Amino acid sequence: MAYKVDHEYDYLFKIVLIGDSGVGKSNILSRFTRNEFCLESKSTIGVEFATRTLQGFRFKDVVCFLGLVELLLDMSMSNSTSPTFDMVDFHLGPTRGAVTGGTCEGKTVKAQIWDTAGQERYRAITSAYYRGAVGALLVYDITKRQTFENVQRWLRELRDHADSNIVIMMAGNKSDLNHLRAVSGDDAQILAEKEGLSFLETSALEALNVEKAFQTILLDIYHIISKKALAAQEAASINLPHGTTINVGDLSELMGTMRDGCEIRVSV
Repeated sequence: MAYKVDHEYDYLFKIVLIGDSGVGKSNILSRFTRNEFCLESKSTIGVEFATRTLQGFRFKDVVCFLGLVELLLDMSMSNSTSPTFDMVDFHLGPTRGAVTGGTCEGKTVKAQIWDTAGQERYRAITSAYYRGAVGALLVYDITKRQTFENVQRWLRELRDHADSNIVIMMAGNKSDLNHLRAVSGDDAQILAEKEGLSFLETSALEALNVEKAFQTILLDIYHIISKKALAAQEAASINLPHGTTINVGDLSELMGTMRDGCEIRVSV
């Protein structure tokens, strides 16, 4: 898949919205990307997505991932080796202002948020929908118990089709309708801890915790990427046993692209 060169951001992360129809996914999308809410919104047909660029986004106490790209390029050119990594798809933009250690602040992140209908008839698009996603917001409606009961079905689907490293947050939407609550915060927290998920209650109507939910997902994605950078740097400093399986991809041909300041797409 081709991606347009864009010097307006440093990173692009694909995040998918999942959950039953009617839980408010589309309004969460519009609230985060356009700061809008529609009381008479209709069910999504097929798939739609929107983007939002976050200027001056701060990633604190993590290693800037650019160091890993430079490391792998050097290793590829010198026929060195590195461990095999699980697949993580992301975009790395121009190298301006990048550092290879310490704090990596002031980055511009473009979040690409995908929304799909929750109806069963659209499940045929599942594989394409999850491809390349590095984050997911799993939404249920706090006023409809069945949407919460279906969370584990959505988790199974997500884990069957998405990358094993995908960051998942569960969101109990429509917290503004607390008087109609059918799912307690305690029940949701117990499930989140059991499944290893982050958890927040949100209100797209009142713009409550929508921003926080996506900011948390983006930061968690960056932490995972940074850990891979550290692992690669540590692995490069030791001698690996003979016969170790290596898969760094064909990075040598990206060298020219990187030096030209163009955006590159890396899978590790």
